[in-house]
Amino acid sequence: MIRHIVLVKFQPDVTEEQISAIFSELHDIKAKLPGVLSITAGRSESPEQIERGYMHGFVVDFTDWDTLQAYQDHPDHKVLGGKLVANAIGGIDGILVFDLPIDQAAE
Repeated sequence: MIRHIVLVKFQPDVTEEQISAIFSELHDIKAKLPGVLSITAGRSESPEQIERGYMHGFVVDFTDWDTLQAYQDHPDHKVLGGKLVANAIGGIDGILVFDLPIDQAAE
């Protein structure tokens, strides 16, 4: 399994409603792509408060690297990615992506 982790520093004028709408579009992709196991998105509620401005994020679990690639190539993902970049502080610089292979046998 591949865990795709995305953290976003949204511009201050982007409302929670706008962010929720973007995350809703993300959830819509799950129904269109086999191999998307789960999607979780939202605002950080960390008691540590060391997000360094990355107050929103999402995690998508994929069955494998091929499914992640299909997601990245999907036209809906490209539109969604454009919205994230347009609404992030500094564009692409306000987005952090981390892909982590998960050995489910070791969990």
